[in-house]
Amino acid sequence: MEILAFDMSVLLTKALHILYVALGLGLVIFFHELGHFAVAKWCGVFVERFSIGFGPILCSFKKGDTEYALSLIPFGGYVKMLGQDDMDPSQLTTEEIAQDPRAYSSKNVPQRMGIISAGVIMNVITGMLFFGLAFRFGVESSPAQVGHAVVGKPAWEKGIRSGDTFTRINGRNTKSFQDILRGTTLSRGDIEIEGYHADGETFKVTIEPDSSGLRRMIGVSDARSLKIAEIGNEVKTTVVPGSPAEAVKDAFRENGLIATLDGKPVESHAQLQMLLARHRSKVINLEIKLGDELRRVELMPARFREVGLWMDIEQIASVQDNSPASKAGLKIGDKITSVNGVDVGKDINPLHLAEHLEMFAGDEVEIRVKRTVDGSPELEEVTVTLTPDDTPAWIEYPFSDGIPLEISSIGVAYHLTSNVLKVVPGSPAARAGVPEGGVLESVVIESENEVLKKISPISSTELKFVDTTKKSMAYAFWQLQEVPDAKVTLKFQGDDKTYTLEPVPTKEEWYISQRGIFLQPQSQTLVAATWGEAFRMGIHQTQNTGFDIYLTLRNLISGDLSPKNLSGPVGIAKVAYAVSKQGIQQLLMFLGFLSINLAILNFLPIPVLDGGHMVFLIWEGVTRRKPSEKVLIAASYVGMAFVLGLMVFVIYLDIFVHGRPG
Repeated sequence: MEILAFDMSVLLTKALHILYVALGLGLVIFFHELGHFAVAKWCGVFVERFSIGFGPILCSFKKGDTEYALSLIPFGGYVKMLGQDDMDPSQLTTEEIAQDPRAYSSKNVPQRMGIISAGVIMNVITGMLFFGLAFRFGVESSPAQVGHAVVGKPAWEKGIRSGDTFTRINGRNTKSFQDILRGTTLSRGDIEIEGYHADGETFKVTIEPDSSGLRRMIGVSDARSLKIAEIGNEVKTTVVPGSPAEAVKDAFRENGLIATLDGKPVESHAQLQMLLARHRSKVINLEIKLGDELRRVELMPARFREVGLWMDIEQIASVQDNSPASKAGLKIGDKITSVNGVDVGKDINPLHLAEHLEMFAGDEVEIRVKRTVDGSPELEEVTVTLTPDDTPAWIEYPFSDGIPLEISSIGVAYHLTSNVLKVVPGSPAARAGVPEGGVLESVVIESENEVLKKISPISSTELKFVDTTKKSMAYAFWQLQEVPDAKVTLKFQGDDKTYTLEPVPTKEEWYISQRGIFLQPQSQTLVAATWGEAFRMGIHQTQNTGFDIYLTLRNLISGDLSPKNLSGPVGIAKVAYAVSKQGIQQLLMFLGFLSINLAILNFLPIPVLDGGHMVFLIWEGVTRRKPSEKVLIAASYVGMAFVLGLMVFVIYLDIFVHGRPG
């Protein structure tokens, strides 16, 4: 009975969210059509039908002269007026209808302009009201703060680090992480970013975003908080299975706050990351606050997991501006061969370079590289001298495919090849008979941990190295740390045999900084103290949304934004359902965004849309004559073909592109 009650409560909750979405989307459509309807009635036009939805009528009733209907296809609505019908444009020139004083076509140009524009105006007004209402209740958002700067990406190259806060992008204020994403995606050319580092020092940098994907990006993620998170559906947990935190998991309860580390107050996630990295080889003591309760917990260090393979190092893939490496003259394309005369690959595991150089913080180091000079096939040996700083290793890590490894103390990043330089004696790889000198074809990493299988999609990963442009080796290594109790299956080029290994903690003094605690995203509440302030915030949000839509359309036309980013009705419904689960405020913000979208897109100069009708009315107002019937019919069919084609395209994207798993 308890299980049944639980299932029923889940079902009712889902049904309630679906109802919220249906009502919300219905309201956006209703207010748009209500604008047309109200002004048409005010101008004395006979309205035959007011419909929410298109196609076959599901139910209807008549009041006065107008039929009010709910139709089958819920992707819009219409107001059918005497003398105006998008599906039958010839009505506009029918003499009998034109002479009827209640016909739309008999009204003067200003009246028809008012009727056509009323839907858009209504959506702008309701958009402002949706936004204002949301801000009055209080809107949760992520602050404009960096959680991770992705190694090798444009932001990392310009010295952006975890904990940095953005204040302005291209002269526009940034108050949330969504502002950072919009400011990057919807810009053209280089972007200018202002802000301050975690230590309070201000910065102003110009960044050229990476445009290689579907959208422009600079490589930053939103920040975490110090609040403990509980993740999972069937199984819920606050700690990573197999991590040091799992040994004392009862101390980590949802919404608990990490207050101190080794007795020192912790004020931000960036500070926590730095402290964990600096103390990664030590036992640490945390204080966790939950309400009035204070718990003290001891966390053991954790060694990296490995299988006993040394992989060859590739050339330097990225260099940070104003870093020790940049000042010393290290360049992209250089291949590090030795540090203070110690060979990289023979005596230093390329995976250990970050820790190795960290040991020399404050001291001069001699680094030898192989460099291509003037396009010559011959490599030149070059020696540079630099002084590493005290930035600890593994502050940033390769959490997805294609991210290189960082040497944080000198500011360079490099990939690993799929070539095996060395098999460590006595390691899992040696016991499995992995050949030295082989070239990997693929790696499969699968977790045996039942909890992780239920809470994480990365519990099973397959990486292929046939395409050398993907640069997956660093990510494969990091997956060994993310997936405890993993089994690793290796396949080598030219070898039909597969090798199954079980990673083990390294015997060396090589420690990972993460201790395995799930933390909630950092959040802030934007709330209006009065209704007047809420209205002002609603107007400001409407202006920003309208400008963002303009930038989106511009970038779609210029090719700076892929059309694959578009969503159709299925995608809109999915997003609406997702935001409804975050609370009524987020749903109101989404409905406000949708209202402004509907207003602007519907007013584009495309026949059959309101904007197309407005173009014809402007023509009529200037020339003192209506467009010919042939022009109207041809334009209407072209416009309808465009709109239907666009609808088919975005529905295809919803189902076959955005709807694909993974």
